[in-house]
Amino acid sequence: MRVLGVDPGLTRCGLGVVDGGTGRSVSCVAVDVVRTPVDDTLERRLLAVADAVEHWLDTYRPEAVAVERVFSQHNVRTAMGTAQAGGVVALSAARRGLPVVFHTPSEVKAAVTGSGRADKAQVTGMVTRLLGLARAPRPADAADALALAICHLWRQPMRDRLAEAEARAAELARAHKARLAAAAKTANTVSRTTVTRRANTRTPGKGVRG
Repeated sequence: MRVLGVDPGLTRCGLGVVDGGTGRSVSCVAVDVVRTPVDDTLERRLLAVADAVEHWLDTYRPEAVAVERVFSQHNVRTAMGTAQAGGVVALSAARRGLPVVFHTPSEVKAAVTGSGRADKAQVTGMVTRLLGLARAPRPADAADALALAICHLWRQPMRDRLAEAEARAAELARAHKARLAAAAKTANTVSRTTVTRRANTRTPGKGVRG
């Protein structure tokens, strides 16, 4: 399976394509960072991100897109720009019918390093090691994009199995509830029929003599 990982941002947007093989083997296909001028207008910056993402989607043809989920930050303006860039990525993928999954930073860190509190240096080091890269991807946004793709390759199959199990459990619960409702309806019908028959076969009482 091939996954495009995206670390969204306006100033720097990390892009990384990773192929997943048998077991947990992964290999890097491409990695880069898209930069937009801070003095440019918002719409032009978003357009630049969209153009780059669409080029990567058409060039590398991933089967899924993994995007970092935005959490509240002290810098609201930065958080808004990151969210907007992430929305552009999701839109570009949706136009091609590709599934888009958002992973939290702690999920990515835990998947790659084993700790949800790992720092950027640890993430970069593990990404470099897991992918067998000659040198660490720079800047950190590039490493984060690759980490997102690796996280998706390793975690999504488990998520899919869990979703399937939950769907089966819900279907069994609905079927069981329907059987109980049908049984209760049948019991009520039998009860009313029995009462009616007893009423119809009851012997009329004799009148009281004066």
